[in-house]
Amino acid sequence: MSDATTHQLLHPSHWKSAVGYANGMLASGRTVFVGGQIGWNAAQEFESDDFVAQVHQALSNIVAVLKEADAGPEHLVRLTWYVTDKREYLARLKEVGGAYRDVLGKHFPAMTMVQVADLVEDQAKVEIEATAMIPD
Repeated sequence: MSDATTHQLLHPSHWKSAVGYANGMLASGRTVFVGGQIGWNAAQEFESDDFVAQVHQALSNIVAVLKEADAGPEHLVRLTWYVTDKREYLARLKEVGGAYRDVLGKHFPAMTMVQVADLVEDQAKVEIEATAMIPD
């Protein structure tokens, strides 16, 4: 079953186009909830303090968890991003987009991004939660 038959983008026809995200998604199947992933590796060690490198690693961690459920990026229906510096996020948006496409391809689920004062791990600059739907 293709992604197109299990996920439907929800976008009011009179709204401006969403670029790089969806305003909503309708999906059916088994739900996978991925807890917040940060920019450390499988050994829970940070390999970089660079924001974009941490985004890449956090997204890669999400893919690794999805794989445990025989799912992939195409099954994502929602991402929630928590960043410690929205100015860095916005200043490096092109690089963030490159890291995103490198890990998740051109699948853009519903997304939210908020700036937070801090994350539990002091070295973390980003944390990303995910929800995926696997076809029955």
